[in-house]
Amino acid sequence: MNTIKFITVLAISFMFTACNGQKKSNNQSLNETTSKIEVFDFHSTHRCMTCNAIEANTKFTLETYFSDELKSDKITFQTINVDKKENEKIAEKFEAAGTALILNIIKNGNETKIDLTEFAFMNGNNQGVFSKELKAKIDKELKTL
Repeated sequence: MNTIKFITVLAISFMFTACNGQKKSNNQSLNETTSKIEVFDFHSTHRCMTCNAIEANTKFTLETYFSDELKSDKITFQTINVDKKENEKIAEKFEAAGTALILNIIKNGNETKIDLTEFAFMNGNNQGVFSKELKAKIDKELKTL
C-alpha cells in the first residue's frame, strides 16, 4: 500500500513539474520594441507532394513580394521538421504535430499566432492562388506593425 501511495505522489509531482516547465517556456518575454512577422512551415520527415508545394510556394511568395522585408528581418521564414528532437519545443508552442503553416505576428513584443494550415492545404498545389492569398494576408499584417 505504501508503494502505491509513493508512486501516486511521485506521478502527481511529476505532472506539476512538467506543467510548470511548459508554462515557462511558452511565455517567453520578447523585447517590447520587437515588431515583425515570423513565417513557420512545419513538416514531418516524410512529406507528400502538397507539403512540398506549400514550402515551395511560401518561399516563392516571400522572395518575390517581400525580399526587402526578408533582408531587414521584418519577415523571417523557417522550415521546421517536427520529428526532430531539437524542434520539439517550438512545435509544441505552435501546436504543430505535422504539416502546418503559421504566421507569428510580433507587435511591440506581443505574439499573435495565425494558423494558415487549412488555407495552405486547400491551395498548396495552385501557386497563383496560394501566392496571391498569402501575399494579401502578409500585407494586411504588415500594415498593423
